[in-house]
Amino acid sequence: MDTAAMSRDDVDPEIRRFANEIAAAYAAHGPFDQMSPAEQRRVCEMVRAPWRAGGPIMAATRELAVDTPRGPVRVRVYDPTGQRAQPALIYLHGGGWTLFSIDTHDRVMREYAKRAGAVVVGVDYALAPEQPFPAALEQVVAVARWLRAGGAGPSVDPSRIAIGGDSAGGNIAVGAAVALRDAGEGDLVKAMVLIYGGFDRHCSDEAVRRYGGADHMLTAEECEVFWRNYAPDSEAMDNPLARPILADLRGLPPAMLVIGECDILAEQNLRMAERFEAAGVPVEAVVYPGATHSFIEAMSIAVVARRALDESADWLRARLAAAQV
Repeated sequence: MDTAAMSRDDVDPEIRRFANEIAAAYAAHGPFDQMSPAEQRRVCEMVRAPWRAGGPIMAATRELAVDTPRGPVRVRVYDPTGQRAQPALIYLHGGGWTLFSIDTHDRVMREYAKRAGAVVVGVDYALAPEQPFPAALEQVVAVARWLRAGGAGPSVDPSRIAIGGDSAGGNIAVGAAVALRDAGEGDLVKAMVLIYGGFDRHCSDEAVRRYGGADHMLTAEECEVFWRNYAPDSEAMDNPLARPILADLRGLPPAMLVIGECDILAEQNLRMAERFEAAGVPVEAVVYPGATHSFIEAMSIAVVARRALDESADWLRARLAAAQV
């Protein structure tokens, strides 16, 4: 793809409406960058509340606490059918490792459960800057092992587990898959759904100029703050588990990348797709025209968001069906 041809004027009108409404809601609470992390999170919950409303109804939803090396972590298990031995998707919310929760992404996870026919396990992982890398990663790896061991009960088939997430969640998903492979557990995860993931700290000047300004859903300044929160020193920043663009990707499960055309992270997602391919990992990368960062959250008003959910859920369903033993 020629990223030089992209322009903010190409933003889908329905996604532009979503971005404008989100921006206005944040502005109503005062200067966001002057708030403490705790206050920012409180505001995010309120701003995102209208966008998580509605959507599919689950047969059952449960919250559990899973023990991890980094302390107990809250997980929410979405069961779309109530049947036994369903495939499962571990879902990791976005928010720059700093913001958001399984509550802000509640509808996204219900949509995936319904559309993919899979139990979704949302992980309320530890947030930075209070708990930087590798706290969240270690919690997610522990949840994956817990799920394989039958922790979610008979509704989940432990031989058909996928992992995925959006933005920072996509980053952690790849890191967890690499960590499991390196621990000799590479067969635990059968597929990865990576939604506009943050795979590298560095964005090109062109990406910053076109998509990193205040009229987009993720700015260059926010990227810098988020990375500094998550990986505050050079040792963490250069760790491939924190910065997956540097990782050895050989032996990882198939991946689908959902990419917003008008996203500052689009170019690094395309590079990540090339790296997967070079490593022999089956990969499908789909660029959604007019889409910005966070665009799947606009599924209630935007055709392009519903299309991305449908296509990634269909891909996931097919991959997990092929993994059935």
